[in-house]
Formats: sequence, C-alpha cells, structure tokens
Amino acid sequence: MMKKPVVLLGVGEMGGVFARGFLRSGYPVFPVLRDMDMQQVAEQLHDPELVIVAVAENDLSPVLEALPPVWKDKLLLLQNELLPADWTDHGIKKPSVISVWFEKKKGQDFKVLIPSPVYGPHSNIVRDALGNLEIPVKTLLDEKALLFELVLKNVYILTTNIAGLEVGGTVGELWEQHQGLAREVAEEIIQLQSAMTQTSLDQDTLINDMLIAFQGDLAHKCMGRSAPARLARALETAEKYRLDLPRLKQISAKLDT
Repeated sequence: MMKKPVVLLGVGEMGGVFARGFLRSGYPVFPVLRDMDMQQVAEQLHDPELVIVAVAENDLSPVLEALPPVWKDKLLLLQNELLPADWTDHGIKKPSVISVWFEKKKGQDFKVLIPSPVYGPHSNIVRDALGNLEIPVKTLLDEKALLFELVLKNVYILTTNIAGLEVGGTVGELWEQHQGLAREVAEEIIQLQSAMTQTSLDQDTLINDMLIAFQGDLAHKCMGRSAPARLARALETAEKYRLDLPRLKQISAKLDT
C-alpha cells in the first residue's frame, strides 16, 4: 500500500536532506516552490502524512500565516531561533518540532554535531526518516524538554555568532582563548531567552550542554553571514522586554565604528 505523501515547503539544502530521508522511508515527497499557490496544492494534497516547513527562519512567519488550515496539524518545524510563540501566534497548537544539530552546506553532504531532538505527533517517522541517512535523532518526552532543547540551540547559535563578530575563529578557539567573552554573551542570551519564554532557565546546565555541542565540532566556524542580523535582532528584542544586555551592546557598538 502506498504511503501518504510528504509535502516539502522550502527546497533548500536542509529541505533536501529531509526529502532524501523520507524518500528512503517510502514516502512520496511533493515540493512546494515559491511561485506555487499553497492553497491550490492543498486542494490536491489535503491529507498528507506530514508538511515539512524547511524555509529560512525569516520566512517562517509569512509561510505560517498563509498556511492552508488543513495542513496545520501536519507540520514539522526545524528553523533556527525557534520558540513556541513562533507557532502558537499563528494558531498552531501541536506541531512536530526538531532542533537540528547537523549542518548542510552547498556542495557538501551533511555533518552531524550531536543527536537532533524531536518532539510531537510525527516524531517517530521523522526519527526513522533521518535514521535512514544515519543521522541520530532522540525523541523527547514532553513540551518542557522541547523548550529546553530549543533554547539550548538558540544559546549555541547566538553565543557563537555574536562572540564571533568580535573574535572570529572556531567554537573550540572561542572557548579556549575567549572563555570570558563566551560566558558573558551566553549569560545575556539566556536572560533574553528567559524573557521571551517567560520561563526560569538553568544557566549552568545550558552552558554545559552548549559545551557538549562545541565538542561535536570544535572546528565549526563561529560567525556566519547571519551573525550581524542575529545581533541586531537580539538587541531589538531585548529593548522590547526592557532588558539591558551591556556585552551585546558593546559588540554592536564596535561594529558601528
């Protein structure tokens, strides 16, 4: 018996990895390109097994806003800087969510740092699909665990990107040579994440788990092209929550000189 289709929104590097995994699991995969009308596609594919939203984080909100209602209980989200408000603000209650800890760059195959945690109604098929590619995935038990994992990924990304704006280099060099800077930035990012989630977060555990991720690839570059935008967005959000993040402001000021 043929399996129900998987719809793929966002046919980039990361979307390609998920497509390959689901194809190996025997699911037909239907990509939705930018110039296609999602509503029209949904009329033909109104009951897919899963809808993978693999667009960049800046495109997530408009995509969720335009999402056909029949797909809302079928979603898999995988963006960086993801938090529950990103889906609940669009009336989406229980998506499947994966915190992706492998990278995929153009012209190269994926590289795993640590196992990627997944939570939600489609966790098992996501785990199995990525398992086909030997990408390790761990299934989470509850929403509290998911929130921790999302915050952890955000702390990793924002700390390395923002500290990298000042010192460059790799995550291994950041911790070995600039541990004070890394801690200061991480602590301010955790303050910000706490305000955004209205949750008390365990700072020591988050920093320790960030270091475990560092060990997954010590040669991972700190600063990507998105780093300046991430810093600007963090400071803008901090202002919204009336948080003073002096180390982030200092790094931003240096960029402006």
